[in-house]
Amino acid sequence: MIATQTAVRVGPLLRDWRQRRRLSQLELALTAGTSARHVSFIETGRAQPSSDMVLRLAEHLDVPARQRNALLIAAGHAPVYQETPLDAPEMTAAREAVDKILAGHEPYPALVTDGAWNLIAANNGMGKLLASVAPELVAPPANVLRIALHPDGMAPRIVNLGEWRAHLLDRLRRQCQASGSETLAALYDEALGYGGEHEGPEHNSASDLVLPMRLRHGDLELSFFSTVATFGTPMDITLTELAIETFFPADEQTREFLHS
Repeated sequence: MIATQTAVRVGPLLRDWRQRRRLSQLELALTAGTSARHVSFIETGRAQPSSDMVLRLAEHLDVPARQRNALLIAAGHAPVYQETPLDAPEMTAAREAVDKILAGHEPYPALVTDGAWNLIAANNGMGKLLASVAPELVAPPANVLRIALHPDGMAPRIVNLGEWRAHLLDRLRRQCQASGSETLAALYDEALGYGGEHEGPEHNSASDLVLPMRLRHGDLELSFFSTVATFGTPMDITLTELAIETFFPADEQTREFLHS
């Protein structure tokens, strides 16, 4: 009876992830090397999946590590992914790698965020982007999306605010869909509440290749594009959710300003 009850709990969760990925039971079964009948039995609670089966299905459903642990627990198994604080001794190598990237990117801005867009670290170059942001927005725990789009944040200085807002919200929306995170969904709803129009790219000279963020800084207009890097093959939840965003000058005026 206990096994059946646990299976009932994990079944709807797996079904939700399968439907989120728009896969049929047969499609999932074929990629995971099992039968559609077995997938159906798991989803309806008629079969209790082993930990290996839960992980195999989660892998082919591209379920994030944090939610894979939740599936394992719902199926009555122990979680396999640890969540180690970034300041723990065993994270020294990862921490040093992050610090090296941030320092090596100077004088250009760079920052590190967690899975909820919270600011973990930043280099000195970020100071130029954060000028005039309300102190309460940059006080811990600071959130990068709020810093960018809140009316008391960078938003009043972003020249192409409509298209930049649309870019950030689309990126967040895709993360919500991929992760099923209620925290991200709440952040998305909060950002929508800031108001403002959502515009597509203007396709001017700077955005022919990438969408820049055009920022007022005194009498200057600075233009940046960014790249986002993540850890390869992470086995810890903290590392799976870390993102390193590096900003580059999109024009010569911005490059000269950053080097001045």
